[in-house]
Amino acid sequence: MFTGMIEALAVVTEIGEQPPGRRIAIRAGELATNARIGDSIAVNGCCLTVVAAAGETLTFEAGPETLFRTNLGTLTAGLQVNLERSLALGSRLGGHFVTGHVDATGDLLARQEEVDWATLWFGFPGGLRRQMASKGSIAVDGVSLTLVEVEQERFSVALIPHTLAHTTLGKLAIGGRVNLETDLLAKYVQQQLEGRD
Repeated sequence: MFTGMIEALAVVTEIGEQPPGRRIAIRAGELATNARIGDSIAVNGCCLTVVAAAGETLTFEAGPETLFRTNLGTLTAGLQVNLERSLALGSRLGGHFVTGHVDATGDLLARQEEVDWATLWFGFPGGLRRQMASKGSIAVDGVSLTLVEVEQERFSVALIPHTLAHTTLGKLAIGGRVNLETDLLAKYVQQQLEGRD
């Protein structure tokens, strides 16, 4: 379980083909100092397991399903990623409950820059619409955000300067693909309502 509060903006150092999956090496800085093999870390919001740790570098394995369903399949050396360690019992929540199980990917449709702030519009698969509501929560590339407007196949989020400076969303270009995870509670509510029909 995660919170969507990004701890490190890290750099992919190497992608190694390991059919049918890949090994992903990431320079994680200080976050790597306490990481151990077997730890769960969210990479762009996708829960992965540390399989090797050396200095500031952490290595993960991603299988074909993960590479297909998330934006991790498009990673190349030099790209930045958002990292968050799993939530420890007794820690402050800060964001919202994020499982690290990506529901779908979305694309950045528009950026409205407002001095040091920005409003971003993302397109998303319409099947997620029932799990999204204005002022509700969503994780975008692992970042816990509040939905501002929700339309049939697009939504907006307002980003503060800190989020723009310390996550991948600050430099995300139009057309950039992101991982989306809708609110866990909304999923359960939808399932219960559908079960009544």
